[in-house]
Amino acid sequence: MSVSQSQFTRAMMDAGQAVPDGLLDGTGAPAGRRFSVYRNNIAVSLTEAMHSGFPLIAKLLGAQNMDGLAGVFLRAHPPTSPLMMHYGEEFPAFLASLDQLKHLGYLADAARLDLAQRRAYHAADATAVDPAHLGSLAPEQLMATSLQLAPALQVLRSPWPLFDIWRFNTQPDAPKPRHEAQDVLITRPEFDPVIQHLPAGGADWIDAIRDGHTLESALAQVHETHPEFDLSHTLALLLQGGAITDLDCKG
Repeated sequence: MSVSQSQFTRAMMDAGQAVPDGLLDGTGAPAGRRFSVYRNNIAVSLTEAMHSGFPLIAKLLGAQNMDGLAGVFLRAHPPTSPLMMHYGEEFPAFLASLDQLKHLGYLADAARLDLAQRRAYHAADATAVDPAHLGSLAPEQLMATSLQLAPALQVLRSPWPLFDIWRFNTQPDAPKPRHEAQDVLITRPEFDPVIQHLPAGGADWIDAIRDGHTLESALAQVHETHPEFDLSHTLALLLQGGAITDLDCKG
């Protein structure tokens, strides 16, 4: 009896399932023991991939809980690509769906942050503009300029103190998270992603820039909902993060 790919995959991802009937090893004998060893190696490798791919979640939940979650997750979401850099895209939604974790509502956004760091790390390289170039523009020219942003740039919006949660769990002597919504900016000025707290309105302004607006029109949009928004701070974060790759002065 032949073994279908779906049968093989289900059995490979779930140690509770029996070795599929008809599965033979290289000598033509039943592959029970060899399949079990292979299945265990796959589970260990994917669990390690989840730990390395979601370090903030692993820190928040602890190694043992992360092992258990990884086991449940990989049975529900087996890999679809041999590239482990992509594994775990469904993890934030998976965490949000678990009733036993409903009291930790920020976990899904923490997983999104881990994923965003990974995307930033693996994004295509791009050469940042010289900050002096912006400094050389007259104020009216600067405000009439649109920006091209680096592929590594990531923005996350969260109703939770996401930046504070990340900082408290990754940096020594960091203050406890505040009770506030926080948006997060991720840039990659060199090799490793850098995480920054975006001020209120910063995510909206970056979205408008991505849509092709000039600095002035993007600022006007943001000021409708965030009249206190300070453009200079967010612009400085982008420059420091090497996130601006080209300028188009329309003035």
